[in-house]
Amino acid sequence: MQIQIGYEIVFNSPIPIPMLLKLHVHPSVAGSILEPEQLQTFPPIPVREFCDSFGNRCVRIVAPEGELRLWNNAIVEVDGRPDPIDWNARQVPVSELPEETLQYLLSSRYCEVELLSQAAWTLFGNIAPGWPKVQAICDWVHSNIRYGYEHTHIGKTACGVYTERTGVCRDFAHLAIAFCRSLHIPARYAMGYLGDIGIPAQPIPMDFHAWFEVFLGGQWHTFDARHNTPRIGRILMARGRDATDAALTTSFGAAQLVGFKVWADEIPLAPVDPLSLERLSLDASSLISV
Repeated sequence: MQIQIGYEIVFNSPIPIPMLLKLHVHPSVAGSILEPEQLQTFPPIPVREFCDSFGNRCVRIVAPEGELRLWNNAIVEVDGRPDPIDWNARQVPVSELPEETLQYLLSSRYCEVELLSQAAWTLFGNIAPGWPKVQAICDWVHSNIRYGYEHTHIGKTACGVYTERTGVCRDFAHLAIAFCRSLHIPARYAMGYLGDIGIPAQPIPMDFHAWFEVFLGGQWHTFDARHNTPRIGRILMARGRDATDAALTTSFGAAQLVGFKVWADEIPLAPVDPLSLERLSLDASSLISV
């Protein structure tokens, strides 16, 4: 399956503003790209790339005074299967966890483990460890948090989501992550493209999507508390401890977002011409020796 991805994002700045962008697909997706990304800026400005400590592909720019338009487009190939499920994936004891996963057990800016630990153990402490426990967390967050753009703000943390019972996809992810970490399950934040593929088209504009990953059975697995169902066509852009590490754009000044459009659409297979198949069959028969 091939998916066309991209975006058009427009900022307006009163003065030149330094910015950090994480608007490319993650390097782990590089082998699946059929038509490379083409990040373009209007007007043209210098672009400097690097990889951060989480392996995310980052870009540094200085947005000029006035309007800056960012545009990108690519084609990515995916296997067309929903997120895998493994009910037998076991919870790894903390003493046996790889060192690189330990940071994902700790509190971070948006995921306050200490404040939510008691709630996590009360809600999920008696559930079988491993996949069943993480799925129970997703079920609870999905059922108890009301979704809506009007219900969030830049400073809303997992504790605020738990208290207010509202949020957007990143808030769903932060609360689930905090619950997992409270129960000694490494969990990290992930962000990227997720189009309406394999489901009815949604009546809201396309946006980037946040989910989370947990370390079970010796590897990382994808979970999505917002949708709480396996999805097709998930394309990773960035990951980290929480949304701080995987922010799409970080501006060091008052850059105002004035335009935003995202796409992630399945490319239909070209229809097969019956006449072409017939000609191909005739051509092949001429190669058969008697």
